[in-house]
Amino acid sequence: MSIDIRYLLFLQQLRMATGGLLDEIFNSLSKFIVTVVPILPYVMFWAVDKSWGYRYLLTQQLGEVINGLLKLTVCAYRPWIRSDLIEPAGDSKVAATGYSFPSGHTMVAATMLGTTAMKYWKENRKVSVWCMVLIVLTGFSRNFLGVHTPQDVIAALVESILLVLLIAKAWEAWEGDEKMIDRLTILGVIFLVLSFLYITYKPYPMDYVDGKLLVDPKAMQNDTFKGFGGLAALLLGSYIDRHYLHYEIPHGHEKLPLLTAVGVGIVYGWIELFGKATVVAWFGKHWGNALCYFIAVMFGLVIYPMIIRKVCAEKQSETAAFIHVPAGEKVPAE
Repeated sequence: MSIDIRYLLFLQQLRMATGGLLDEIFNSLSKFIVTVVPILPYVMFWAVDKSWGYRYLLTQQLGEVINGLLKLTVCAYRPWIRSDLIEPAGDSKVAATGYSFPSGHTMVAATMLGTTAMKYWKENRKVSVWCMVLIVLTGFSRNFLGVHTPQDVIAALVESILLVLLIAKAWEAWEGDEKMIDRLTILGVIFLVLSFLYITYKPYPMDYVDGKLLVDPKAMQNDTFKGFGGLAALLLGSYIDRHYLHYEIPHGHEKLPLLTAVGVGIVYGWIELFGKATVVAWFGKHWGNALCYFIAVMFGLVIYPMIIRKVCAEKQSETAAFIHVPAGEKVPAE
């Protein structure tokens, strides 16, 4: 028996010895990481720092695609397929998406919270430290719940840290250079097309037990299509914003917090509920997922910034009209 499976069996014994007490805690952490944390880029883009919002989105969407490509290249089976002794927590056997290597949950935590740790390292060290703690806990939770091996988690951490650092370097070098960013956008489109062709035509393991296919390769591509849709929307949406929309955050506007909260609710509701019930149901888990995430990112980059700008501009117009002073009159000193 391999050392990674022995380690998971050791954690499984601990899990059973505690009567599943920690299962819900770690399951809740995992759910939080993949449903709430991915909303961070939109909050940053709409209301905090647009430049960092772009960095979050680029790290997020590239991370999804690269992680998907690695999963579909290695094609590592989940721990319970490798060993009948592994019993993952909850409904993981039917709910888990994608191959095992690298861990998708760990990738999301390390890219999003890693970017947050980098942003706040100088101005609020406590935030950065807590982000790193959550990253480590997320990685450990995937082992504790029996859904990933240690190498799955370590690979995701290495992959994500490298991506965060490379994007930081690229941002420092090319931020504001519109011609270079347009060239990179074209390269991004080419990357998407080649990635799609790669996962479509590459060979996959087709292992059968008692006449039943162990893992359906097509089902393992679902998460990668989400990344395709999100990255395509980022490339198109950023082009529209940089060349036509030119969104600027209305810092200090009294309606901005409420608008941001409403936007978060819309994006979350679309991804978790309405998108699944509509486009995913209509077009299937490949193109449906791609379209679902394409719409979410386009909404975040183009549609909702237009709404924020219009609402805030209307309020400013009302204020200006209210304090309008006829020509020749002076405003009384306060």
